[in-house]
Amino acid sequence: MTATQLGATAQTSLNTKDMRRILGSSFIGSAIEYYDFMLYATAASLVFDKVFFANLGSGFALFASFATLAVGYIARPLGGVVFGHFGDLMGRKKMLVLSMLIMGFGTVAIGLLPTTAQAGIAAPLTLVALRLIQGVAVGGEWGGAALMAVEHAPASRRGFAAAFANAGGPAGAVLGTLGLSLFAAISGKDFLVWGWRVPFLLSALLIGVGLVIRLKVSETPAFQRLEAAGARRKTPLVDVLRNNSRAVLLGLAATTAFYVCQAMTTVWGVSVAVESGADKNGVLNIKAAAAVLTLIVCFYSARLSDRIGRRRVLIGASILGAVLAFPMLSLMTNGTLWGFGLAIVLGNGLVQGFLYGPIAAYVAEQFPTRNRYTGASLAYQGASMLGAGFTPMIVAGLSLAAGGSVWLIGVFWVAILVVAAVAVRVTPEGKGRELD
Repeated sequence: MTATQLGATAQTSLNTKDMRRILGSSFIGSAIEYYDFMLYATAASLVFDKVFFANLGSGFALFASFATLAVGYIARPLGGVVFGHFGDLMGRKKMLVLSMLIMGFGTVAIGLLPTTAQAGIAAPLTLVALRLIQGVAVGGEWGGAALMAVEHAPASRRGFAAAFANAGGPAGAVLGTLGLSLFAAISGKDFLVWGWRVPFLLSALLIGVGLVIRLKVSETPAFQRLEAAGARRKTPLVDVLRNNSRAVLLGLAATTAFYVCQAMTTVWGVSVAVESGADKNGVLNIKAAAAVLTLIVCFYSARLSDRIGRRRVLIGASILGAVLAFPMLSLMTNGTLWGFGLAIVLGNGLVQGFLYGPIAAYVAEQFPTRNRYTGASLAYQGASMLGAGFTPMIVAGLSLAAGGSVWLIGVFWVAILVVAAVAVRVTPEGKGRELD
């Protein structure tokens, strides 16, 4: 092979030593942070209403537990703005290391938190504060991890490369769910006493591994070129709001769809399936298996988006989700493991997987290098707040308003998917476009 051919291969290949290290760092780092973040989501469905809010009664306790879950998502845009600001001014790598340290502190502290019976009102208040810390940390994580992959990758492979950062989410969810399921089985009747705490405490070990890997990666070429240019830059947030506000709003609307699918199936769906009579451990194991499918579909759809474009994949997935929304709701609420399993395979594995794969590259490609960390984080984390943070509370309220029926919930789900499809339709295609 000639030198010219070797150079061309390097420009279009992800199979180089540096790219393998970068993609591995994006995947493993995101998996660890989302292990922490999604572990809380599962615990909010099965544990926190009984440990921290038991005095409120079952229905209101679950609502309060979901409210603390929402707090973390509310904090994510704040984390995106803060980490995005410094990431656009100082570099992506430093912010990724800092976000991981902050997340590890918050998660381990939750595992050590006394119950309401032991500490009174201080326990749920501290839980809320620690969830805020988690939200700020993961708000800074995604933008940095996604941009490390996007800005290092060749233009023809950006969708697939960015999927490594996104795929860390389902991988972390698998780890968190299996960890909680394992210690539910080990601790048995003592699950609510100490069993649920162990997966939170194990985060300290995972964070240590993640830091070792993350410290070895290099800063992105796009940011290095920006630094070398030496141009005077505005405050990233001001720059984004003044020049790229449309991209933020449309990116937020597009991204909300997969977060709603995630919340419907893996948070609210887990809770309603168990309440309807499905076995708790079986539900958790099925959820973990579906996350593996999400991860596989995520990579496939990202690769597909490099061939046919981000917009076609995202619009097709939104239409599929809208068609399947009511059947999935019926399956989730029929009180059987097979019903929940089929619903989560369709909603979490297929629909969310196809929405999830291209979304990191799609959002990142809407912004210039000088404010990409801030802009992409605002869009993505704003969607996480609205889609994942509020959806469990919204659907719980809609269920109460409809007397236990799911028809209002179905209308809500379909509406979100339609709005996302329209938002994607009116944004420019980023496939193959130069980032600078």
